[in-house]
Amino acid sequence: MTVIGFITEYNPFHFGHKYHLDQSKKKTGANFSIAIMSGSFVQRGEPSLVDKWTKAKMAIDNGVDLVLELPFIYAVQSAELFAYGGVKLMDSLNIVDYLSFGSELGEINPLQKIATILTKEPPFFKERLKYHLSTGASFAVARSNATEEYINAYSSNIQYDIKEILNNSNNILGIEYLKALGKIHSKITPLTIRRSGSSYNDVNISQGFASATAIRHAVKNKNLSFVKDIVPKETYYYLNGFFDQHYNYNYFENYNQIFLYLLRTIDKEKLKLYMDIEEGLENRLIEYSHKYNDIRKIIDNTVSRRYPRTRIQRILIQLLNQLDEKTFRSLSHKYPSYIRVLGANKKGLILLNRIKENSSLPIITKFADYKYYKNKALEEILLFDKRATDLFYIGLNTQKAYSNMDYYTSPYIK
Repeated sequence: MTVIGFITEYNPFHFGHKYHLDQSKKKTGANFSIAIMSGSFVQRGEPSLVDKWTKAKMAIDNGVDLVLELPFIYAVQSAELFAYGGVKLMDSLNIVDYLSFGSELGEINPLQKIATILTKEPPFFKERLKYHLSTGASFAVARSNATEEYINAYSSNIQYDIKEILNNSNNILGIEYLKALGKIHSKITPLTIRRSGSSYNDVNISQGFASATAIRHAVKNKNLSFVKDIVPKETYYYLNGFFDQHYNYNYFENYNQIFLYLLRTIDKEKLKLYMDIEEGLENRLIEYSHKYNDIRKIIDNTVSRRYPRTRIQRILIQLLNQLDEKTFRSLSHKYPSYIRVLGANKKGLILLNRIKENSSLPIITKFADYKYYKNKALEEILLFDKRATDLFYIGLNTQKAYSNMDYYTSPYIK
């Protein structure tokens, strides 16, 4: 048995994901696959387009054997924490041989070299990072510049454009996976597959595979007939079924009124308690919430070189689910506390039996069973997932009340 793992969002599952899955299996000879997938909200600080069980169905029907939920407390975080949360959970299963991720570069060695520098932070690197931050550069830009300068000074044999590598989101996330694997001394072997088709944030359809962003953009414009030709038939089937049931998909703007309420009523000292709030960002968010009724305009006016849009969106989603920094830091020391199953096929059920034999973590298939473990950390982290699910359905704004869906929805078993 050779098991390959993926840390994913599948928002929604598209041909690029299918290509990555198939190529990863081919390169490793893996005959079992596990996806650790964000649930109701995703890393860029947005609600998932459809609910987490529908995403799991898309993945299972397209060839993934087992889908597990990446807990909310790590799903809506910076690339570094998102990657760490996924890698830590995957490693805790004690059955995964390979971790495969997509990247624009498609080569593991240069990414590993950069990951090592960022992990060890040599004195020259730290000095240059501090300098670039002092100029007002964002952390990402400052880190990119410092890394390039360090490699130019100490590793002239590297024949790659470091800035170009660090200017691509999947390369960056891949580097964070490598850092996390090293940090926990994991025995999992990393593998990267070159991305094919549109870039992650491209809203246009070019040759190759459409990005998830482009697909969400088309769905948002109610262009489902167009989407039919750019996603696997299973994905289209579930997208269509979701709309037939709810008459809507979920978007960040669906929470406009809730965000206005939160920002207009919160005390700035309390807002400062949330992750990534620093250097007066709380003042800007509160100030602009009183000037505009549109959350997008509030964000547009708050965005700067140091505060990119996704960072602000993550802050707002964490505020929505009441995950402040102190709570996160406390729970992160007790993570992971459980394995939450969202979907499986017959091979996935075999994997679950292997996990039971090799991992000490409780496996949650029926949500209510968490009470039997009498584990406070498990309960606290899991209830953030439940609250995220409830918030997801609030954003859909359907006539029917959807609440406590974690209690009522079983994993998808094919």
